[in-house]
Amino acid sequence: MDSAAGESSAADDYESLMSTTDAELLKRAWRNEKAAPEILKFDADLVQRSRQQIQLMEEMVDEFGKNGVDPLTVSLYQMDLDRTMFLLRSYLRTRLQKIEKYVFHIQKTAEVWNRLSRQEQKFARRCAGDIKHHLEQSVLTKLPDQYQSHLRQSAASEDDDMVPEPQLDAYVVCRSKRYLGAFQLDDGSEEPVNIEADDLYALPYKSIKPLVESKQIDLV
Repeated sequence: MDSAAGESSAADDYESLMSTTDAELLKRAWRNEKAAPEILKFDADLVQRSRQQIQLMEEMVDEFGKNGVDPLTVSLYQMDLDRTMFLLRSYLRTRLQKIEKYVFHIQKTAEVWNRLSRQEQKFARRCAGDIKHHLEQSVLTKLPDQYQSHLRQSAASEDDDMVPEPQLDAYVVCRSKRYLGAFQLDDGSEEPVNIEADDLYALPYKSIKPLVESKQIDLV
């Protein structure tokens, strides 16, 4: 196969992948993850496809550079590559930061635990073990027996009151791409909110959580 045919084939593969709009889907997943107070369900299929796109784009940029393709064309593909890598890395990094912050809450809640990928679950177990060991070595073993739990303030506590939890009542900015009509908030208000397409709303995350999970509404 000559170089021109190879370039054409690589470009065709790239355009085929990009036509799936995974770049937009990744951007949406990244925005939702950054704006949501809790960790969302890991999008394994999207992450896998994004990694495949990154690998293909890296191969294309390298091949174009070797074959003397117009530098402007190469730079455009490099920009796409850099943008996709940034979004994917930031998406994964944001999730790891949430795991570190809420690891004990995530571990004790099966529904939340199942939102993590296998690699994230492995990271969470190691993170929880390290935090527990550090607390025991630096503080807890020096306290009376009834205060040595890393989950509860004392043996008299009925709940895990030392475990940080995401604030689901926090307000978030959101937008829907289509008209959703009247939506009743879960905050005790009597009047429903009329959700129009492309309008911005500041609403309690807990109220719109089902809409975020069903991808009917995006966080901004």
